Amino acid sequence: MKKFNPLEWLNNTEPTETTETTETNIKKENTNSHKQTNTNNYEIKNTNQEIEEIVKRIELQTIDITSTYNNWRDIGFALVSELGEAGRSYFHRISRFHSDYNVESCDKQYNNCLNSKGSGIAIKTFFHLAKEHNINISIPKNRPNRESTTTTSIVSKYPNFPKSIYTQLPEFLNNICSLADSQHDKDILLLGSIATLSGTLPKIYGIYDRKVVFPNLFLFLTAKASAGKGMLNHCRHLAKPIHDDLRKDNKSLQQQYQRDLNVYNAEKRKNPDAKKPTPPPVKLLFIPANSSATGVFQLLSDNNGKGIMFETEGDTLSNTFKSDYGNYSDGFRKAFHHESISYYRRTDREHAEIDLPRLSAILTGTPNQITNLIPDAENGLFSRFMFYYVDIKNTWKNVFDKKAENGLDEVFENLGREFLNFYKVLKTNLKIKFSLTKEQETEFNVIFAALQDKYFKLLGDEYIATVRRLGLITYRIAMILTTLRIMETGEISSPLLCNDADFNTAIQVTQTLVLHAQQIFTDLPGKAELPKQFNKKQKFYNNLPATFNRPSYIAIAEKLSIPTKTAEGYITSFIKDRLLHREKNSEYIKLLSQENKE
Repeated sequence: MKKFNPLEWLNNTEPTETTETTETNIKKENTNSHKQTNTNNYEIKNTNQEIEEIVKRIELQTIDITSTYNNWRDIGFALVSELGEAGRSYFHRISRFHSDYNVESCDKQYNNCLNSKGSGIAIKTFFHLAKEHNINISIPKNRPNRESTTTTSIVSKYPNFPKSIYTQLPEFLNNICSLADSQHDKDILLLGSIATLSGTLPKIYGIYDRKVVFPNLFLFLTAKASAGKGMLNHCRHLAKPIHDDLRKDNKSLQQQYQRDLNVYNAEKRKNPDAKKPTPPPVKLLFIPANSSATGVFQLLSDNNGKGIMFETEGDTLSNTFKSDYGNYSDGFRKAFHHESISYYRRTDREHAEIDLPRLSAILTGTPNQITNLIPDAENGLFSRFMFYYVDIKNTWKNVFDKKAENGLDEVFENLGREFLNFYKVLKTNLKIKFSLTKEQETEFNVIFAALQDKYFKLLGDEYIATVRRLGLITYRIAMILTTLRIMETGEISSPLLCNDADFNTAIQVTQTLVLHAQQIFTDLPGKAELPKQFNKKQKFYNNLPATFNRPSYIAIAEKLSIPTKTAEGYITSFIKDRLLHREKNSEYIKLLSQENKE
């Protein structure tokens, strides 16, 4: 997929110079969109209210409907045809979910649309494009006017991943995500698969911040009971065939060791020089969290520093960390950065080291289990995890769904066997060095410099570690996605250059994860140590809707017991820090996804 660049439109011929053929095509497309909406008995009665409603649905689902050059252009024309200058704020709200969005280029494009002498595109084109991206455009007739609640609406704390990323995944991941029957389940399967597979890719590495890094990731999926986090358990089957192969090897080695030991025991009296056989290493891919510190490190060492912790209850790990025998929290944190782990083996009475540990972790649990594992906001574990919160939905799912006739476990077992073949190919191959392209490196640095600046101003230096490690996590996700494409092409090369679609997917996943982590971070113990006013300022910003005016932000301030003058000061500082953009007539746009790329 060709990456969309908003500046491409700005540098093209002005709309007033469009050829007759192109105008005819646009009108035909517009006519078709009319037919599409008419078949759904969709009527536009109060256009302003309906545009607002559809834009709110786009924001709630964090969907980018401007993914192609033509879509972005036509949405601008559609808003201009209906609203003129008043459509500018809607254009920003719709455009901001694209990874290349910035205020200046978006304004410039809307100016071009305003200055055109007519495009033949009407507002129904916008509704048609929204519908094509699975946005529900049905508006109940005679619905009450809800403008009073619109101005104080709260942006979703825990958004889903943009739906657009699911059209550009590697085929293996796409097959997995297609088994989901809801957006949340898709997100869970995508994150769970990526995290699980991060512990199964041999000989893949990259250079990040001048250090060798591997694909390994830590994931904590959190939700209240019965919210649907159990979907994650299926992802374990993706790596189980590798684990089972290692256990078969262990059994064979153990049997040989027992035979050698029997021979030794029979001969040692007759032959004092007889050598006692050495017990074979215990190779396991899945390492139980409920183990002693020495036991975990020994298993890691026996498997050349590699392993996966997959626990369905976060308390299993947190309770182990709290015990005298199982406090390997320090080694767990070191493993994220592949730092050497030292430990003492009592059996052999010797000091041992694990060089370049490569541990992946997948945990699920309730929000309370997070605080049990991570005692305060300063704990280094927090910034090492990807967090995803699953909201419980008041809907009954079809428990007799026929997508998997014999159950999802069997489907995932088959996918695991398919992946095992790929694993064996990688294992017998030479090392593969993953790299971003020069253009991707530049964009990566711009994006994370802006994220770091934004969250430093909102949450202070305690959150900087999270943003910085999310940079490494993004790099690792891109590495995993591009490596999985080898399953489709069969082409193995080093260096392995990052696919543009995979780079965009990794960035968009991270832009969602940072919002989940932000909300969980603010609930951790230890945040009470932050200045009270700073904490209120951050809450005030979180509660601001995507677009708002002065009366609406004053109403939000009142709900948070913030004086009007203080709220006005906050707004001024947000504008100065480029967290808000002020439109004419005291209208404001919240730059939730703005990366300030100049």
